[in-house]
Amino acid sequence: MTKRKLRVLIGKPGLDGHDRGAKVIARALRDAGMEVVYTGLHRSPEEIVETAIQEDVDAIGLSILSGAHMTLLPKVVAILKDKGADDILVFGGGVIPDEDREMLLGKGISEIIVPGGGTARTIDFLKTRFPDRFN
Repeated sequence: MTKRKLRVLIGKPGLDGHDRGAKVIARALRDAGMEVVYTGLHRSPEEIVETAIQEDVDAIGLSILSGAHMTLLPKVVAILKDKGADDILVFGGGVIPDEDREMLLGKGISEIIVPGGGTARTIDFLKTRFPDRFN
């Protein structure tokens, strides 16, 4: 029996107009052997969750630069829970101040990866969380 590749959705919630970082992460995850779904810019938390459920993803990576991370990231987690899909891991990245990290982790975000963390950090994080999907 073949292992199913890890499926990751990369989403850009809110009004961010810059998606270069999200596209870099998406490409790096694909290069690392994962299946990636990219939602594009200006998606609502509801749209992101609906796509994640439809695409049967294992994880959602949310890229945010707008400063709305304290609202949008926890909202995705809450909607997943309401839909009975809280087994989908959620991680965030982008411009997120260090002082907000612990609060986001306490609201169900599994990890925060900020610029400069490198794509390898994101890949390693996912490999650690889903070891059965690799090797």
